[in-house]
Amino acid sequence: MNKELMEALNILEKEKDISKDTMLEAIENSLLTACKNHFGKADNVKVVIDRNTCDFEVYAEKEVTENVEDDLLQISLEKARDIDAHANLGDTVHVEIKSKEFGRIATQNAKNVILQKIREEERKVLFNQFYGKEKEVVTGIVQRYVGKNVSINLGKCDAMLNENEQVKGEVFRPTERIKVYILEVKDTTKGPRILVSRTHPELVKRLFESEVAEVKDGIVEIKGIAREAGSRTKLAVYSNDPNVDPVGACVGVNGSRVNAIVEELRGEKIDIINWDENPALLIENALSPAKVICVVADEDEKTAQVIVPDYQLSLAIGKVGQNARLAARLTGYKIDIKSETQARESGLFEEIGYNEDMDEEYAGYEEYETYEEYPEGETEYSDEDEYDEEGYDEQDENGADRDEETEE
Repeated sequence: MNKELMEALNILEKEKDISKDTMLEAIENSLLTACKNHFGKADNVKVVIDRNTCDFEVYAEKEVTENVEDDLLQISLEKARDIDAHANLGDTVHVEIKSKEFGRIATQNAKNVILQKIREEERKVLFNQFYGKEKEVVTGIVQRYVGKNVSINLGKCDAMLNENEQVKGEVFRPTERIKVYILEVKDTTKGPRILVSRTHPELVKRLFESEVAEVKDGIVEIKGIAREAGSRTKLAVYSNDPNVDPVGACVGVNGSRVNAIVEELRGEKIDIINWDENPALLIENALSPAKVICVVADEDEKTAQVIVPDYQLSLAIGKVGQNARLAARLTGYKIDIKSETQARESGLFEEIGYNEDMDEEYAGYEEYETYEEYPEGETEYSDEDEYDEEGYDEQDENGADRDEETEE
């Protein structure tokens, strides 16, 4: 039994997760390479390795001839009978090759074959390991800045957090632990190339799956996410169990669950709302914390008319239009928001057939703030709208000076 070889293979299998059979195949190939370098060719050379004991044998198959023309392929009858007493002309005998007699160059080449195989298998194992974690959240250690990108150590491999996948304003310190979302894993000659993100909406979803047992078990489903990384996220949740409150499950006792996620996202605000199959109710929930008088949704056109009390208009739109913009992305509807006064003046109440007494319905609301009339009369927000580098268009700037405290 070749104990040294067996121990070495066991260590490789344990530390680098490279199978013993793979390494034995590499040793066979390395011995064939050594024979080719030593003799010039190895067409008739065979290598046999016992998988249980790791004992190996190298031999050349030679034909027994009367006149030897090629020493590498032929052997005389006299020499053949020294190996096998029953050998006759035309027979094939196995001539043992002693690997210890190989030259320095042949030995070095055999070693390189084994090392190359180890590196290839190590890269393959790492790639398969992280490829299986694609679209998942992992914890990494910040190593250093590479230009404006950040190198993240994930254990056996490094990942790259590109500038466009970083949250604006986030600054990382070396040795700091952060959670990242694995976007893509590519196989390269230098090992797996892993791209990660801190801005992807799925990062929030995966964090809730790890923090909230009901989400992980499938009792509570996350139906939709709209995120502006570093600022605010809106999350629509639904419970498959009537006895489980989806919002309460995600928030946790005294906000413990959602606060842990907010802390990981460094203070990013998270609005958790109830998902509803009725688009009007879903839009009403999505515009939270603003109160809504009525919503008229057109499922075919994917548009919605929303009327809010006058003092709730700025809250519904949000700072630089953020609340309405996220609601549009979450629901997939183009939302047209009007105040109660604007709706009465434009005849929208009569158009949609709304006859309820607004004064009685909203008599209980405390008008804690008085707002100016919103310019332009109305503002439409859609998840398809394009925004400039500041994150909003010219219409949004009209609401940019609204009181931030109201939104909060």
